[in-house]
Amino acid sequence: MPALPQTLDLPQTSTDTDESLDTPWIVTLFDDPVNLMDYVTMVIMRIFGYPREKAEVMMKTVHTKGKCIVWTGERERAELYVQQLHSHQLKAAMSRAD
Repeated sequence: MPALPQTLDLPQTSTDTDESLDTPWIVTLFDDPVNLMDYVTMVIMRIFGYPREKAEVMMKTVHTKGKCIVWTGERERAELYVQQLHSHQLKAAMSRAD
């Protein structure tokens, strides 16, 4: 049986934090001519858990300005929220917060 080495050579790991994990991400909802305002409000409430008043303000911002930031936070959650908005046929995207 071969002798085991006295020390193990472990791969070097970086102790630097990944900038993409530290940077807040934003989820932006975009206006579209298809979905009704009540539907958009309901989806915002359902996905993000916002009260009706906040969801209506966001929906009106999307309607009048063409887009609205609906959430800011960690990358994985932003990806989930964008996927959920897409599954409700709403246009959304995520990007790094500046």
